[in-house]
Amino acid sequence: MKLYTIETGFFKLDGGAMFGVVPKTMWNKLNPADENNLCTWAMRCLLIEDGKRLILVDNGIGDKQDAKFFGHYYLHGTDTLDKSLAAHGFHRDDITDVFLTHLHFDHCGGSIVRAGDKLVPAFKNATYWSNADHWQWATVPNDREKASFLKENILPIQESGQLRFVENKEGIAFTDHVRIRFANGHTDAMMLPQISYKDQTLIYMADLLPSIAHIPLPYVMAYDTRPLITLNEKKSFLQEAAENKYILFFEHDPVNECCILQQTEKGIRAGDAFKLSSI
Repeated sequence: MKLYTIETGFFKLDGGAMFGVVPKTMWNKLNPADENNLCTWAMRCLLIEDGKRLILVDNGIGDKQDAKFFGHYYLHGTDTLDKSLAAHGFHRDDITDVFLTHLHFDHCGGSIVRAGDKLVPAFKNATYWSNADHWQWATVPNDREKASFLKENILPIQESGQLRFVENKEGIAFTDHVRIRFANGHTDAMMLPQISYKDQTLIYMADLLPSIAHIPLPYVMAYDTRPLITLNEKKSFLQEAAENKYILFFEHDPVNECCILQQTEKGIRAGDAFKLSSI
């Protein structure tokens, strides 16, 4: 099995929303904001080559929205999904599985593309994976999250016939080397791949821990629908990850791809940070 980092570019989000109740005087030292209080974030995906399966975990924001939409998020950088795939010798048509941690637009927007006046799957040979609980949550959204669940990103997946659901069961196997963890604080039934890789365990953190800066317990996004659940999920996970020396892979950290954890006087904090390719 091989793992590859797939960079799809950067975007900007409000720093206060990303750090919740933490004061700007503290978080601004970790990810400095611009004059509009916006911080830069990555949209970093993961490609898993596992036997005959080529699994893409999340796929970024995509490019089918209009200028007004993208004007809110200031996309920048030279990386694209196709460019990153090609750098590792792959094409989107090689993807056999698209694993969607959750259906917020910055995680699944690349799932669907425009073909003339139609919306079609970007990965024509792939099975798209979600779970029934999260799919229901996303397709009948609450008013708070509605702006993050865009129908044009989601419904065409089902209409294509390429959608499948995994069982919402903690630790369920996805492949022989990948198991699924579930988290419910950020959004309902978010899925985190837990990967056995080179005698180590790597977790794709999605939005449970968007970046290294979110490791301290109070650093919970205002976007989270159930922040106290996130707090408990983080506390439990961080203890487990520190004890077992898990590798954390960050989807949104603008600088750091991976890190391990260490126990400090202030609690569990990031240890060494490194690139996935160095493992």
